[in-house]
Amino acid sequence: MCGISAIYILDKKGRVLISRHFRPDLPTNIYDVFNKKILEYDEYTLKPLIKDKDNNLFYFHKHNDLNLVAISRKNNNAVLVFTFLHTLVAVLESYFKDVQEESIRDNFVIVYELLDEMMDNGYPQTTEIKLLKGFIKTESYELSNPFSKKSQLASSIDAARQVSNVVSWRQEGIKYSKNEFFLDVV
Repeated sequence: MCGISAIYILDKKGRVLISRHFRPDLPTNIYDVFNKKILEYDEYTLKPLIKDKDNNLFYFHKHNDLNLVAISRKNNNAVLVFTFLHTLVAVLESYFKDVQEESIRDNFVIVYELLDEMMDNGYPQTTEIKLLKGFIKTESYELSNPFSKKSQLASSIDAARQVSNVVSWRQEGIKYSKNEFFLDVV
């Protein structure tokens, strides 16, 4: 399977709000090809998968007044790409409640961070909302005393815990009263 080469979030007029290229195999203005192709169709004949003359595949999902477009050079598992686009919308909704052009413009840094965390070289990696909220925090924190060794140690332990406990179905803060290990030697 070939991965996704680029993801674009376009407004209703076809202007780029967010663009992230994961591979160098596409020109940076490939969204112009998509905009021209989308004008060839009316609302009722428009399909969510469009192929151009250069065999680029445009997978798109319309949400509110936004077009989320994933572009690939080769044939992909279409269900995987569409599932990722729907999951991306769900993740964005969990961060800003209402995914509109204005919320994307206001929070573009978070959107780029989420895309970087969710995709690795064009392949979907981490799409669990709970895990992403642990990695990308939008809240402000108080500064700790830089001379306090306790605060530095606690923050480094918490950071290590977040990275090593990346299991979405496991509850946080589980403690066992006895740590036992049984080994049968034959």
